[in-house]
Amino acid sequence: MEARDIIKKPIITEETTRMMGDNKYCFMVDHRANKIQIKKAIEEIFNVKVTDVNTMRVLGKIKRMGRFEGRRLSWKKAIVTLEPGSRIEFFEGV
Repeated sequence: MEARDIIKKPIITEETTRMMGDNKYCFMVDHRANKIQIKKAIEEIFNVKVTDVNTMRVLGKIKRMGRFEGRRLSWKKAIVTLEPGSRIEFFEGV
């Protein structure tokens, strides 16, 4: 897999915006990617040094429409910690 295939999109919420003060950034990643692949992809795309990667699986919610029941997609989230002094400029406008 290439770096652009591993990192799908950034997650920007109030909680993740607060985490940026601690040099932590949140991304939606491919569910098959492991921590080492995620670390290499972030370093390659944004030219920063990653110190830690935490991942979690987010289970899709069950939704109903009338008598029919379905489920949203499950996905994988990665919280990436950068070295002190490193920043991802993409998030600075948020």
